[in-house]
Amino acid sequence: MELTSIRKPAVAGRFYPKNKTELSRLLDKILKAEKNKIDLSFKEKNIFGAVVPHAGYMFSAYQAVHFFELLKHYHKQFDTFVIVNPNHTGRGADIALESHNFWETPLGLVPADIEFSEELGFDYSDAAHSHEHSGEVMLPLLQHFIEYDFKITAITLSDQNADNARMLANKIFETEKKLQRKVCFIASSDFSHFLSPDEGKYFDQKVLDKIAAKDIEGVFSEVRKHKISVCGFGPIMSLMEYSRLKSENYQSKILARGHSGEIIPSDEVVDYICILFYASLS
Repeated sequence: MELTSIRKPAVAGRFYPKNKTELSRLLDKILKAEKNKIDLSFKEKNIFGAVVPHAGYMFSAYQAVHFFELLKHYHKQFDTFVIVNPNHTGRGADIALESHNFWETPLGLVPADIEFSEELGFDYSDAAHSHEHSGEVMLPLLQHFIEYDFKITAITLSDQNADNARMLANKIFETEKKLQRKVCFIASSDFSHFLSPDEGKYFDQKVLDKIAAKDIEGVFSEVRKHKISVCGFGPIMSLMEYSRLKSENYQSKILARGHSGEIIPSDEVVDYICILFYASLS
């Protein structure tokens, strides 16, 4: 790895504005629209992470800001945000780390937690990340809302199954303990794609019920049985296992739910659901 290597933005100007001022203005506008619906009571819980949608901001940021505004008011600071996202391109290793020291966005540079990545021990595969949007779109949100220094570890997951999800969660959990990091786990995922709003809600609920029941195999089974197009079900299962390792009594809570048809009316929509994973403070 080069000492000053930078991963350049791949989807600035498409998924979010490439102009810094326009980007900040858009996020402020979306936050203003959602602010009265954001439940900040969870700032006093023990937050482990969240499922966050990853579409273009004009569609999915209305749900995503519920989590990031909560983080802004959270009573603790995180050292490292571990972003686990699906691999839409099919390039690279099944579980792929990213080797650059920094990620660039219109809001500046985000340092990578290289020590954390190296301790995880997975393959480095920049090809898996170079054109992938589902991890990158989390960074401007973090930069806009988080007011302290942080690092990221970016992981793409292409072979999405329960075994890989559990293995990845265990590696993250053990590395967090060994390096004494305060970690927040972001599972990047949209929900049903290109169904009617009613159909999408029906199929999404099958997955949501298994998430609420803490049933990892159930999530996998429902997605496969009904061919539900939840693109990041692997990261979701991994977050579920990570949360269990953090606390057997972990809980999940839907912070916000919507779909693309609320922005541009259509009979075929993509669903966006933001889900918090947490436990009560002992």
